[in-house]
Amino acid sequence: MGNMPSTPLAPTTGTATCSWSASTCTTTRPAVRPPSFPHRPPGNVALPSLMPSRPTQVAGQCGAGNNWAKGHYTEGAELMESVMDVVRKEAESCDCLQGFQLTHSLGGGTGSGMGTLLISKIREEYPDRIINTFSILPSPKVSDTVVEPYNATLSVHQLIENADETFCIDNEALYDICSRTLKLPTPTYGDLNHLVSATMSGVTTCLCFPGQLNADLRKLAVNMVPFPRLHFFMPSFAPLTSRGSQQYRALTVAELTQQMFDAKNMMAACDPRHGRYLTVAAIFRGRMPMREVDEQMFNIQDKNSSYFADWLPNNVKTAICDIPPRGLKMSATFIGNNTAIQELFTCVSEQFTAMFRRKAFLHWYTGEGVDEMEFTEAESNMNDLVSEYQQYQDATAEEEEDEECAEEEVA
Repeated sequence: MGNMPSTPLAPTTGTATCSWSASTCTTTRPAVRPPSFPHRPPGNVALPSLMPSRPTQVAGQCGAGNNWAKGHYTEGAELMESVMDVVRKEAESCDCLQGFQLTHSLGGGTGSGMGTLLISKIREEYPDRIINTFSILPSPKVSDTVVEPYNATLSVHQLIENADETFCIDNEALYDICSRTLKLPTPTYGDLNHLVSATMSGVTTCLCFPGQLNADLRKLAVNMVPFPRLHFFMPSFAPLTSRGSQQYRALTVAELTQQMFDAKNMMAACDPRHGRYLTVAAIFRGRMPMREVDEQMFNIQDKNSSYFADWLPNNVKTAICDIPPRGLKMSATFIGNNTAIQELFTCVSEQFTAMFRRKAFLHWYTGEGVDEMEFTEAESNMNDLVSEYQQYQDATAEEEEDEECAEEEVA
C-alpha cells in the first residue's frame, strides 16, 4: 500500500474502510468506503493516490448513533447491497485477488455494527480469501461513548468467527506513544494516524515492493495463527517518529529489533511481558544484510526465551523488503500474537458485565432487532477467547510430551 497520508481515523467511533490488495502491484488496489455520514467526521484512512476514477464511496443519510444494532441490523443493513456491488466490481477487476483489509473501530455503531456485517458478507461471498482487519478497540482512558463495551463485545464475537487476522490498536496506546515517546505536548488524530498508517503500510509492503524475503497476507496468516480463534495481534513499529520529523541518524538492525519488541512501542494497551509470544512476524524495510537480521532475531529470542512459547518451534517469521519508507533508511514492522492481548478483552468484558447485569441501555439494542441471547453468546464467546489465551500461556513443552505419552499408553 506504500506510504499512506495521515488523514483522520476517528477516535473510537467511525466508518469502515475496506481496501484490498492483489498479489501483483500492476493491479489497482482501490479503497471502498462505506458509508460517510454527513454529520460525523469522515473517519477513513483514505488513499488518494490509489483511488480509482470510478466512484467507490457509498454514502448514507444517517449514522448508527453509537448503536451496534443499528449498524448491523437496520441502517447499515440497508446499505449493504450497494456496498457489496462495489466490492464485487472491484474484486472482479483484480488480476489476482488475495484478500480484503478493513479498518474500523469497535466502540461506535457504524464501524462496529456495519463493519462486522460487511466482514460476514465478504466471508460468505469470498470464503477462500484472506480477511484482515485493523480494529480500533475502546479504552477506558480515551472513551467518548458509554455503550462502547456493548459495541466492542458484539464486534469481537463476529471477528472471532469471520476474520483471519485482526490487528488490535487502541487510542490509549497511541496517545501514550505520542506523549511519552515522541514528547508531543498535544497529540492530534493526525499524529495518531501517522503511527497507524506506518504500521499498515509495513504489513502490506511485500505486496508492492521487491525484497529478499517476501511475505503476503496468506503467508502471514499461516505463520501467525496457530489456532483459528487466536488471530488477534498486537502491532508495533520502529523507529517511532512524529510527523514531519527527520531521523538524526540511521538506526542499526540491532536497534530496530530492540525497539520493535519494546513494550513502549506496542499499539495495543497491554504489556507483552505479561504473556508469552505464540508467534511473531517482523517485516524489515531498507537495505540490510539478511544474515544480520536473522542473527538479531535469534539473539532477542534467545535472551528472552521465557517470553516465547517453548512448545512452538521456529515461531518467528521474518520478511525483508528492499524499499524503505519515505524519509527513513530502515524500518521494522512488528506483529505479535501474544497471550497478553487477553488484557484488552478482559477489560472490555468487565465493563460489559457491569452494565449487562443491570440491563442498562439494553432497550436501545433490542429495539433494533438484537435478541438478549445474542449479548449472552457474545459475552461467553469473548470469555472463552480469554480462557484459550490463558490456557496456551500456561502450556509448556513438558506438558505436551506428557499428554502424548498418555495418549500412546491408552492406544
